[in-house]
Amino acid sequence: MFTGIVETIGTVSALEHYDDTEGGGRGTSLTITDCSDILSDAHLGDSISINGTCLTITHLTPATFKVGISPETLRRTNLSALTTSSHLNLERAVSASTRMGGHFVQGHVDTVAMIVSTTPDGNALTYRLSPRDESVLRYVVEKGYVTLDGASLTITKENEAEGWFEVMLIAYTQERVVMGAKKAGEEVNVEVDMVGKYVEKSVRAYFEGREGHELGILEKMVGRIVEEKIKGR
Repeated sequence: MFTGIVETIGTVSALEHYDDTEGGGRGTSLTITDCSDILSDAHLGDSISINGTCLTITHLTPATFKVGISPETLRRTNLSALTTSSHLNLERAVSASTRMGGHFVQGHVDTVAMIVSTTPDGNALTYRLSPRDESVLRYVVEKGYVTLDGASLTITKENEAEGWFEVMLIAYTQERVVMGAKKAGEEVNVEVDMVGKYVEKSVRAYFEGREGHELGILEKMVGRIVEEKIKGR
């Protein structure tokens, strides 16, 4: 579990598509440097968020660490586009003393989104993004949370019909997350707020369980809202 508050930006020092070392596990591996400030309490087997993807530390030195990347992760995230010298958002898993400055982040990327445009607004930047899997947009709500490359951000606008949503990065954030340097056409990892998924599942289960029964309070409330919306047109 993570908070979406990026601790530091690391650098890819090595990318092996077939790493037959013990830490590589005979698969794809990343070695990351420029992150010693978050490794002092790290251990083999620890979870760490890399561009919003929860991965396991498989090799560790005081200045670097290595993670293995599964084929599923490469397919679902933007990690497959990394090269040597690429920069990455890093965050350690939460501890009992962690301040919850962002929101609950699992590190389970739902899809990637392409940056459609970046628009200056004072000293801030507005990013419009279009997700590859547009079904995630049902969990995207204005002023709600979204995790982009591991950073917890607030949704400023969304248009499910047109397939996009927007976030704004203030100047401080632009300097401290990798998205601040990304341009139109580049991709970011997206994890939607898990609370929306749980609510959807609970409501669906409730309605399925009420089939053939008299309308309950929830159904009546939804019906009343719909009627009011229709009357207000």
